[in-house]
Amino acid sequence: MVNPFTSICGRVCAAPCQDDCRRGKIVDEPVSIRALKRFVADYSRDNGYKERLAVAPSKGKKVAIIGAGPAGLSAADHLVRMGYSVTVFESQKIAGGMMYLGIPEYRLPRDIIKSEIDMILSMGVKLKCNMSAGRDFTISDLKKEYDAVFIAIGAHKSRELKMEGIELDGVLRGVDFLLNANLGYKVDLGKKVLVIGGGNVAIDVARIAVRKGKEKLTAAEDITTAIDVARAAVRMGEAEEVHMVCLESREEMPAHEEEVSEAANEGIIIHNSLGPKRIVGKKGAATGLEVVKVKSVFDDKGRFNPTFIEGSESVIEADTIVMAIGQSSELSWIKPKDGIEITPRRTIAVDPDTLATTAAAVFAGGDVAFGPRLLINAISDGKKAAESIDRYLSGQKIARKKANEKEMQIAYVTASDVEKTVEKKERLHPPTIPIKRRIGFKEVEIAYTKEMAIEEAKRCLRCNHRISAGGDFCFLCGICKDICPQDCIDMKKVDRVSIEGNLENLIGPKIMKLFKWTLPSEGPKTWMEGTAFVKDQEKCIRCFMCQRECPLSVVTIERITPIY
Repeated sequence: MVNPFTSICGRVCAAPCQDDCRRGKIVDEPVSIRALKRFVADYSRDNGYKERLAVAPSKGKKVAIIGAGPAGLSAADHLVRMGYSVTVFESQKIAGGMMYLGIPEYRLPRDIIKSEIDMILSMGVKLKCNMSAGRDFTISDLKKEYDAVFIAIGAHKSRELKMEGIELDGVLRGVDFLLNANLGYKVDLGKKVLVIGGGNVAIDVARIAVRKGKEKLTAAEDITTAIDVARAAVRMGEAEEVHMVCLESREEMPAHEEEVSEAANEGIIIHNSLGPKRIVGKKGAATGLEVVKVKSVFDDKGRFNPTFIEGSESVIEADTIVMAIGQSSELSWIKPKDGIEITPRRTIAVDPDTLATTAAAVFAGGDVAFGPRLLINAISDGKKAAESIDRYLSGQKIARKKANEKEMQIAYVTASDVEKTVEKKERLHPPTIPIKRRIGFKEVEIAYTKEMAIEEAKRCLRCNHRISAGGDFCFLCGICKDICPQDCIDMKKVDRVSIEGNLENLIGPKIMKLFKWTLPSEGPKTWMEGTAFVKDQEKCIRCFMCQRECPLSVVTIERITPIY
C-alpha cells in the first residue's frame, strides 16, 4: 500500500489530482477523484476487507521518528514493512498530528483516524506519546540508541502578525484555538469573534463557533489556514453571525472552493479585499479590528505584494480576535552541536530528493522541512524518507531514481477493451447533510452510494491510455483525422515538422524501425521524407474513435501502468 491513509485522504485531501484532471480542462468538470477514493476505502472497510500487509524479516536495525503526524506515521508504515524496528515519539497525548489536532471532527471523524493509525501500529510500530523533543530526549540521545532518525514534527506554531494591538487580551492564535477545540477543551470566544484569515483553518474556526452558539462572529485573512478556523468557530461559540475578511478577492482565494462554498452555505459571510491594519482596544482588551480596502494583492509579476487604498479604513467590532495567518515549526530544541542546518524560513534544510539533513543519519520531511503544505505532500515525504533511510542503512547511495526512471508496464489494447463514450455529463458532487442538522460535529459530507460512485467513475477519460500510429501499412486515408471530435489529429508533410532532441528517445526505437526514419548527423533535425501523424495529447479525450475506425489497425492504444 503506497498510502496508509486512504480513508483520511478520501475526506480531507485537497485533491490536487482533481485540479489537474483533463476532463475539467477540455470537457466539463473534473472527475470527483477524492470522493471516489473515499467510497472505495469506506466500502472495503464496511465489507470486512483488510489488506494483508507483508512485513519483511527483521533487518536488526532501529529507526526513531519524531512526530506522529502524517509524515511520521507514513514513514513508520513503510519502514516497519521493510523490516526495521520503528519507534515514534509524539509530544501530544494522542497520535495523528494535525489530522487529529488541526482538522475538525465534522470534516474528519476520529474513528477514521484511529482505524488507520491502529493498522500501522498493528504491524509492530512502537508509539510513545507525551514525549517532547528537547524536554524528554535530544537528537544525540536518539542517535546513541537508533541507527537513523526522521524528524517529522509538523508546523504547530501559529505565525505572528506584526501589527499594533497584537498583545491585547482577547487575541488568540488560530492553531492554538484548533488544538484546544479538537482536544475537547472549552474555548471562550465571547459574543463577537473576528478571525484574521481567509484560508481553510479560519473557516473551520468560524464553522465550529456557529455550531455551538447564537452570538456574533467575524473572520479576516490567511488563505491556507483560515477556513478551518472560521468553520470551527461557527460550531463552538455564541454566534448569530459569522464574517470572514480576507485580502484576496473571491477568485484569488487559494482556499478550496468546496470549503468556501460550504462555509457560505452555513451562513458565514465572506468579505473579500480587506486587509487588517491594527487591533483596536480599550483597557487592555481587544474591541475590534481596523481594516483597509485592498487595491491589489499581487504585483504585475504575480508576486504577493498587497497594496491598499488610502483613506478607506473602517473598524469591525469584536471582543475576541483569532489570527489564522499560517504556521511554523518549533525548532528551539535543535542545538548547534546536532549539526542540523536551519534555513532562514525556520525550516530544516534537506536534500529535496532524499530528505537527508546536514547531519549524518538524520532525515526530515513534511511541514518542518518545507513549510505548511498539503496532507498528501506530508504522506509522500514519509514514503520518500523511508526509502532513503532504507538505502542509507543498507549501505547504498541515498540518491533516488528520477521520476522519469519509474518503471512502466505497457499493454496494447483495442477500443473494445475500453468500453466508453465521452459526452458532457454533470459531475456528481458528494452529498452533504442539511444545513439545519449541522449543529454539532457530525460529519458534513456523505459518501457516495455504490450507484453514484459507478456513475461518477464513468466520467473518467482513461488518461493512462496513449494513442499512437505507425507502420508501413498506413496509406494515409485520413479517417482518424476526419473522425476526431476534438480535432487533435493532423497529418503533416515531414518537411513541415521540426523535432527538438533525440527522435528515438521521443518516439521509441520500435516506431523508428517501423517507419525507417533517419536524421542527418548535422544540420537541423527535421524528418527526411513521408508524412507525420501529429496528435495533441492534451486535447485528446480518449474516445478511441480513431482506433475503432482505422481500416488497417495502424492506430494503436497503449495502456500504461506505473510499477510502484
